[in-house]
Parts: sequence; C-alpha cells; structure tokens
Amino acid sequence: MSWRRHISGCVFSLFFVVSYFTNKFVLSVLKFTYPTLFQGWQTFIGALLLLLFGKLGWVEMSRITRSAALPWLPASLLFVGNIYAGSRALSHIKMRWMTFISICLMLLSAINLPLYDPQFDNSGYLWAVAHLFCVGAYRVFQVHYKPRDLSDLEIQCINYLFSVLLLAAAAHPTGDLMAAMEFPSLQSYTFHCGCCASALLGFFLLLATVKLKSGISLEHFGIWCFISKVSAVCLSPLVFSMEINAPSLICVLGSHVGEALLVYSEREPQL
Repeated sequence: MSWRRHISGCVFSLFFVVSYFTNKFVLSVLKFTYPTLFQGWQTFIGALLLLLFGKLGWVEMSRITRSAALPWLPASLLFVGNIYAGSRALSHIKMRWMTFISICLMLLSAINLPLYDPQFDNSGYLWAVAHLFCVGAYRVFQVHYKPRDLSDLEIQCINYLFSVLLLAAAAHPTGDLMAAMEFPSLQSYTFHCGCCASALLGFFLLLATVKLKSGISLEHFGIWCFISKVSAVCLSPLVFSMEINAPSLICVLGSHVGEALLVYSEREPQL
C-alpha cells in the first residue's frame, strides 16, 4: 500500500473520530435528542454541499435521472432508518469458522453489555436493534441491487435528499419540532457550533470514505474502519465523562476482538 493510501486512511480515521465525537457531544452532552431535526439538518447540509461541489466540478457527479433514482428509494428508506436508529451494528454473516467465532464474540458482547452497563438505557438498546435491522437490510439491498449508472456519491445524494424530505415531514408528528423550540441550549453558541460542525464533518467523512474506498480493496477498507473504531473507543474516556465497570469493559473488548477476527477472516488469500 502506497504512502498516499496511508494518508487517505489517516484522514478517514481523523474525520471518523472527530465526526462521531461531535455527534456524541451534541446528542449526549448537550442532550439534543431530536433525531428528525438533528439528522435532517445533517442530511440537508450533506445534500446541499454534494450538489454544490458537483456543480463546481470538485467531485464527480452527473445528473441523477428519475429512472435511476426511483429503484433506489427503498434503500434510501432503510438509510433513514439506519441514521434514525443511531448506533452501529453487525454486518452480514459469512459462515467460515473464524468469521463464525468473530460474530459469536460480537453477538455475546452485545447481548451481555446491557446487563452490565452502568449507564444502561433501555430505549437506547431498542434503537440499536432497529439500527441492526436497517443496516443489514441496506447491505443486502446494496449487494443485490447496485445501480451501474449511479456512483457512490450520487447514491448518497439520493439518500440525503430522501432523508431530508422524510425527516422534515416527521418532525411535527413525532413532537420533535415543538420540543426543540423549548430546548434550553437552543440559543447557545456552543450548540450552534456543534450542529454546524457535525454537518460539515459528516460531509467530509463521506468524501474521505469515497476517496479511501476508490484506492484500496474492501478488505483494507475494513481494516481502516476497525482502526478508526478502536481509536474512537480508546479516546472516548479522555474526552467524555463515562461510567464503566469490569464486565462492560470486557464486553467492549470482546466486541472489538470479534470484529478484528472478522476483518482478518475476510482478507484476500495471500499468494
């Protein structure tokens, strides 16, 4: 792997960690728990910047036709469910022995973590289950139907635009709109900076992801994702106030060991 690919990977990891930390700051520290508004804002900025960058020729995007966009809308619906649920989850299962062991480790860790987590929140884990379903269904749709006439950026632009429309329509029925108007930190400079940073960082993370995936194999991309996740986990206690005990720490470590085995098992055969 050339030094340029290492730089792309480091940039991806940097945006990954900073983006997720910013989102956690707004959602957890500032307690702005209104996903139709927060993620609607993020997808709106993402779509706006993608269209602007495409118009200026800074990213490669062609005109998205209706015939190309319509078949992808079911996946966009799953994308909305993915970001609405909010957590990361497992990928599809391949039944090789090391992959099976890795999936078992991650599954056992996920099952046991709610039992020992000192910060346990029942609704949080229910949304994690919803995220698991949406991520899995989105991956299946992506594998079995990947439009040849749409690039990754164009697909993401469709996801963003669909998300903005759906989340905007859901903001009032869910009560998020009225509750957000009474949010204590609504006029806070820190709140506005955090929301702007989360949208911009999410967009640049998208660009870094597409750039990294275009220059390396999926196996190496999985390695960089794993490195980024481990970096985020290791740095989290230094940035955020967290309660943790030995059993929950073992669950987190077991999950990452399982993912490490998954990444290793999916490497290309070395000749």
